Amino acid sequence: MTAERADQTTDAIRMIAVWCPDWPVTAVRLVNGRGERDLDSETPMAVVSANHVVACSHAARRAGVRRGLRRREAQGRCPTLVVLPRDEGAEVRAFEPVVQAIESLAPGVEISRPGIACVGARGPTRYFGGETAVVHALSRALITRLGDLAAVGSDVLIGIADGPFAAEQAARRGTIVDPGGSAAFLADMPVDALGLPELADLLKRLGIRTLAAFAALPATDVLARFGPAGAWAHRQAGGRDARPIAARRPVVEFSAEVVFEPAVDTAEAVTFSTRTTAERFVTDLAGHGLACTCLELLVRTEHGEETVRRWRHAGVLGTLDVLDRVRWQLDSWLAGRHPEADRPTAGVTLLRLTPVECVPVLAHQQALWGASGADDERAHRALARLATLLGHGSVLTAVADGGRTPGERTRLVPWGDERTPLNGPDRPWPGRLPAPAPSVLLDPPRPVQVLDASGRQVIVTERGAVSDAPAQLSYGNQPVPITAWAGPWPVDDRWWEGRRPRRRARFQLVDLRGRAYLATCTLPGSPVGTHPTPHVSTDVPVWTLDAVYD
Repeated sequence: MTAERADQTTDAIRMIAVWCPDWPVTAVRLVNGRGERDLDSETPMAVVSANHVVACSHAARRAGVRRGLRRREAQGRCPTLVVLPRDEGAEVRAFEPVVQAIESLAPGVEISRPGIACVGARGPTRYFGGETAVVHALSRALITRLGDLAAVGSDVLIGIADGPFAAEQAARRGTIVDPGGSAAFLADMPVDALGLPELADLLKRLGIRTLAAFAALPATDVLARFGPAGAWAHRQAGGRDARPIAARRPVVEFSAEVVFEPAVDTAEAVTFSTRTTAERFVTDLAGHGLACTCLELLVRTEHGEETVRRWRHAGVLGTLDVLDRVRWQLDSWLAGRHPEADRPTAGVTLLRLTPVECVPVLAHQQALWGASGADDERAHRALARLATLLGHGSVLTAVADGGRTPGERTRLVPWGDERTPLNGPDRPWPGRLPAPAPSVLLDPPRPVQVLDASGRQVIVTERGAVSDAPAQLSYGNQPVPITAWAGPWPVDDRWWEGRRPRRRARFQLVDLRGRAYLATCTLPGSPVGTHPTPHVSTDVPVWTLDAVYD
């Protein structure tokens, strides 16, 4: 048997197609119909991309507007034409309810493009008892779910035929083609129906104007003359496309909600009522082989007040971990300590859990080099237990941050919060203290005196000059001799903040015992004190001990 004969005897797959005419126009009307503009079905509209019309409304077609026209020519044919730019993202989002309506009857939907979708007919036909029954059931599902489409007057057409191309053409005519009749159904259609303008133009110049004439050509000659794209179009024209459906995988919704009727105004009651939902939240993820490492928690009150916060965990979130974070967020919010909102004025009516980041169940590695991570897990459980007993913010962990001083390069965050730096540690920080970093940070810095050999206070001028070499460090009853020192390194810090400019000079000092210190001297004219307390300028040098090198 020749390749041509084998191709002709291939059985095509029976398919159902759902087509929404002029979908780019429908999507624009759905978006603008929510308050931006009033675009009714009698308004002549055209959607333009790359200065060419890609879709137009029925009213615009009556005025002579067609796909492929240039914008100026379309406006010349219809002076009242409303021209709108194409929004492919809006087309995809608006088509999602149509796909969901099809998936409610049969899984395995293939989306050719926004506005046209296909699904295999074998399963639904057996379930509903015939193709006509399938069309009626699908029509009811679409009418039930697509209120917005009905509001803008959009049509939805359904067709059944052999193969996706024939099914799409059947949907454009709202008909059911008998099995094996796709070739005859497509025969009289123009080659423009293939949707390949360049190939259609070439075929017309060769005298081939219908799909039947194109399908009658030998398959080997078509492949040699027009290439793989022409061979694919040749199979489509003859209704011989037997490829399987490229079905999309439906999106699994893992969010979980709890609705409280009547409203609840205590954190304990909300947490207790959320336990079952939290268990289902974790179990649903595990059933798909996933575990949550970061979740978003939304709480809404009866008066519409909301608090939304993301919680990240060092490991994976279990049921107790989820409940702890519910309790922490509610304790902070209901007590008026929440950083994003004031204390709510009504009880809680809605709580929603949404996974933000998930990992495969067996993919979360707790330690390096094959270790079990048991010690880390015990530490995590101990910290979580303390945070549960003492409340959110009682247990703090360090995060490496960006800054010029050692104190600015470390930030403490509550256990359970997202451990992300506010300022990038890898960014260039001019004036940053070079390595090695001190091992002990003093918070707040301790007042000290740095003296010269005569016992006088060492002074650093505005130009960064030292009055004398540092010889003694006094931070207690007995001064400690200084055997080596380095500096000063002047820093003009936060000069852009008029209320809080700081001009300082840093020193590294080594005492007689070999211990090194990081000391800071405030330059003359700089404010003394800590924001937001009132600042007082002074010409007397103020020395502080910031850190110790051990």
